[in-house]
Amino acid sequence: MPHDDLRSFLTTLDKEGQLVRVTEQVSPEPDLAAAANAAPKLGDAAPALYFDNLEGFTDARVALNVHGSWANHALALGLPAGTGVKDQVAEFIRRWEAFPVPVERREDPPWAENVLEGDDVDLFSVLPLFRLNDGDGGFYLDKAAVVSRDPEDPGNDGKQNVGIYRLQVKGPAELGIQPVPMHDIALQLAKAERAGEDLPVAIALGNDPVIPIVAATPLAYDQNEYELAGALRGAPAPVTAAPLTGLDVPWGAEVVLEGVIVGRRRELEGPFGEFTGHYSGGRSMPVIRIDRISHRTHPVFESLYLGMPWTEIDFLMAANTCVPVHQQLTAEFPEVQAVNAMYTHGLLAIISTKSRYGGFAKTVAMRAMTTPHGLGYLKTVIVVDEDVDPFDLPRVMWAVSTKVNPAGDVMVLPNLPVVALDPAADPAGITHKMIIDATTPVAPDERGHFSQPVKDLPETAAWLDKLRKLAAR
Repeated sequence: MPHDDLRSFLTTLDKEGQLVRVTEQVSPEPDLAAAANAAPKLGDAAPALYFDNLEGFTDARVALNVHGSWANHALALGLPAGTGVKDQVAEFIRRWEAFPVPVERREDPPWAENVLEGDDVDLFSVLPLFRLNDGDGGFYLDKAAVVSRDPEDPGNDGKQNVGIYRLQVKGPAELGIQPVPMHDIALQLAKAERAGEDLPVAIALGNDPVIPIVAATPLAYDQNEYELAGALRGAPAPVTAAPLTGLDVPWGAEVVLEGVIVGRRRELEGPFGEFTGHYSGGRSMPVIRIDRISHRTHPVFESLYLGMPWTEIDFLMAANTCVPVHQQLTAEFPEVQAVNAMYTHGLLAIISTKSRYGGFAKTVAMRAMTTPHGLGYLKTVIVVDEDVDPFDLPRVMWAVSTKVNPAGDVMVLPNLPVVALDPAADPAGITHKMIIDATTPVAPDERGHFSQPVKDLPETAAWLDKLRKLAAR
């Protein structure tokens, strides 16, 4: 059965040997972030971490690195812990075919046990906050699901956005938010501000393991993340209406914050150690006013470490970056075989495709750059033949080293949009993008000498199977 809340998933991780409970007393800074930084370095089966003995806090529970390994990511999808990344991406694609799955509406959410309103609203009284990197401009909520709706079409569930955005704690009842221009919440905020209004938001912290995956998935503007969660879970996602805003929030959340993004108000936000492995500078960003806090008794604060890859965020944003680009491309180009966009949220992507005719691979790459996610990411796209697995990096490097003639196979496209967090952007938000065509030329493009490739011996497949069985004994 799918997990309906974070606590049940932590129990599963514990049973699978994928949770380490740290019982000794630790300092919130730097111990929590340092431990979460170290955990993914343990390998593909790195565990989640659970702390409940924090210096300076009498009653605090913190979960870190919950999605921070391929084993944990597989368990989040209900797969065996040993499922490899390529198989997880393939299963994600298979389950996508069931999308959309309508939500299940439930009453009496566990997070309704305790309520703070008005002058009682105080983040510091509910959450054991700590900095993630020593150069951060303050405390951040970085694994919360931020829910908003199109203010011009508030009754349309498809135009409801559930996204993960960095949220800087600016006071007991205020957060800074960085809405990237390509993201849905930025479009919704712009509509609200044009009408002279605030944008209502609900923010859910400590969610069931599928919610962070879908919240980090680049869906189209009118696609509902909860309906994708249902497809990934194999059962409808449980949601309930937040009492102040009426927005749909995860039923099993630990904490729910409600309020508004204040229209036309901007304040300094940042710096923050980002998924690019670099600090972002301080920028003028919108502000969220929190009007209500609802939380479970003894809530578990789930946070996510990010910095120099690979960290938890890279596992969280891997499969769910590959799959939407794959689905959007194959809808128009069924020749596309696979997409590997795991690297830095798709700033680099590798695509394998059959070629209909000369120049086809470059066309596929340009289309990938104009998908919803590609607009702000996909800065470098490598295209390989259909028999090259884009997840097999040695084979990809073979294709690049032998199939690419820079004179005709490398295209640089100037002054295109990119996420402003890209440290190479100049100015922020603008970059040149590059296509590397590492496919075999086909007519009428007949450059090079590729007519005599070496093929595997006919008996190789049987021997590969035999050797695997021998090695497993």
